[in-house]
Amino acid sequence: MTLSELNNLPKPALAEALQKCCGSTAWVKNMGAQFPIASTQILMEQAQTQWNKLTEADWREAFTHHPKIGGDVEALRAKFASTSTWAEGEQASVKQASQETLEALATGNEDYECKFGYIFIVCATGKTAAEMLALLQARLPNKPEDEILIAAGEQDKITRIRLEKLLAA
Repeated sequence: MTLSELNNLPKPALAEALQKCCGSTAWVKNMGAQFPIASTQILMEQAQTQWNKLTEADWREAFTHHPKIGGDVEALRAKFASTSTWAEGEQASVKQASQETLEALATGNEDYECKFGYIFIVCATGKTAAEMLALLQARLPNKPEDEILIAAGEQDKITRIRLEKLLAA
């Protein structure tokens, strides 16, 4: 899809396309109000600007639209049908991970979710399962007020990558 095509989508279709990039209802609404957008650079700038204006509750809503790193592929497909291909590609290295790494990811995910109240969010693109596990373990000791900002930053990266994928589709 080109930026011109995105600019010309009816509002419901535009919202659906944007929802694939970020699961925050407020972000989708705020982004929709920015259209038409003159360039890809402005699109990316607005995506980040609108993301940074959101509340913690909006960020947490966006996090619920992601599968757990290393989660069950069939569950991923069912729950996240509209973005499952993207999420599977982003987490592709997990498929080559050792059983030990997968088990450590599962345990780490549980510990993280218990501590912070949302799933571990990391921009998985280009990272191995071992790298994601190391990041998870490094972030577990964080204070909740620090971790939410890190997770929000990771979501911002994911959103930008998904916007690029949307325009490349």
